Amino acid sequence: MINLKNKQDCTGCHACYNVCPTQSIVMEKDVEGFLYPEVDFNTCIDCDLCEQVCPVLHLKQINNNPIAYACYNADEKIRLESSSGGVFTLIAEQVINNNGVVFGAAFEDDFSVIHSYVTEKDKLWAFRGSKYVQSEIGLTYCQAKEFLQQGRQVLFSGTPCQIGGLKSFLGQDYDNLFCIDIVCHGVPSPKVWQKYVSYRENYAGAPARRIAFRRKDEGWKRYSVSFLFKNDTEYRQTLHQDLYMRAFLKDVCLRPSCYACRFKSLHRQSYITLADFWGIQRVLPEMDDDKGTSLIFTNSDKGRLMLEQIREWMVCNEVDINEAVSYNSAA
Repeated sequence: MINLKNKQDCTGCHACYNVCPTQSIVMEKDVEGFLYPEVDFNTCIDCDLCEQVCPVLHLKQINNNPIAYACYNADEKIRLESSSGGVFTLIAEQVINNNGVVFGAAFEDDFSVIHSYVTEKDKLWAFRGSKYVQSEIGLTYCQAKEFLQQGRQVLFSGTPCQIGGLKSFLGQDYDNLFCIDIVCHGVPSPKVWQKYVSYRENYAGAPARRIAFRRKDEGWKRYSVSFLFKNDTEYRQTLHQDLYMRAFLKDVCLRPSCYACRFKSLHRQSYITLADFWGIQRVLPEMDDDKGTSLIFTNSDKGRLMLEQIREWMVCNEVDINEAVSYNSAA
């Protein structure tokens, strides 16, 4: 059974929670609001499935040759609504066109972040834009497995450790599974985030009705955090002025496992990796219009095939992967 001695050894991926046949594992919040598995010893049957699916205990070594590209969506509206170049939407639409299911991170009504799924293109907006707080996976691994076994195509997007958790939970390759991960800076405390939302709402004198971490009103490189409140007032500050973003970028309130991330690598379990192409002005200045450019890695033949399927709807150029990641400290 799970015997967690060091919090750095748990990413909160929920693989153990999803696999437990007796529902003996619950995910409990610690003092920082991070979720960790707790075992009910009265119902545990010592099957060891929880340990067998742990992606940290059984870290997979990936031997591949990723190829890097600078890309952005030719649809400027989608691009401006996205954190960087809007490539995720193109992939998600491709999956939905094939009667597929798309999993991603979305805000709840209280602006906590959960993983969920959609099957319609007009609902993909919920997954667009960064959410700088750890999402709760819940039972989405089980849901994804059910769709896969029905023969439906599944796109699952998440952090590298969440993709590691999903693939460990599934325990086999599915031809109809497509995974996207991100170049992740780390996940901040959900408790800190909820306190910050409350602080902003109290200061404004009204509940928030929309929050965006990456508004591009002052450009992609000087993105802004925006809170729109129900009294029609707005708080907006650039990344260097907003208190929450300053704490996040200085690594003040990240999950303990993020400080010793075992999934940070150019060799990943996902088929495509998405990131901001910081440094695009030096690598490919002709693609730098300050509206957002994505750095993507195709990590497998499946990823390269997907890129070809969406290429006509975007601007895309291959780049040297080592030069590209030199400008992204999280890569």
